[in-house]
Amino acid sequence: MIFITAKFRVKPEHADRWPEITGEFTEATRAEPGCLWFDWSRSVDDPAEYVLVEAFRDDAAGAAHVQSAHFEQARRDLPQYLVETPRIVNTTVPQDDWSELGEMAVKG
Repeated sequence: MIFITAKFRVKPEHADRWPEITGEFTEATRAEPGCLWFDWSRSVDDPAEYVLVEAFRDDAAGAAHVQSAHFEQARRDLPQYLVETPRIVNTTVPQDDWSELGEMAVKG
């Protein structure tokens, strides 16, 4: 799968509304057949920073995502709300879901 983590520094006046601002983009991406997950989290250290963790089934699914109409719309619309260009880590990993963190196994 293609595993991506991106950090978005949102202008402070828009930070509380970021989930709403990105709502249509998020819903459309989650509906893509090759999307495994697309999850936003807000930083506990910086309330104006959001972290996006996303995964796509394979290269074809990743390509379909960046070629989609909703991605193109997000490219046009979202930068006006940001302080800087988002930072990203993008890699391919040989799995198709989350693995358990064995070192913190819950016994039970």
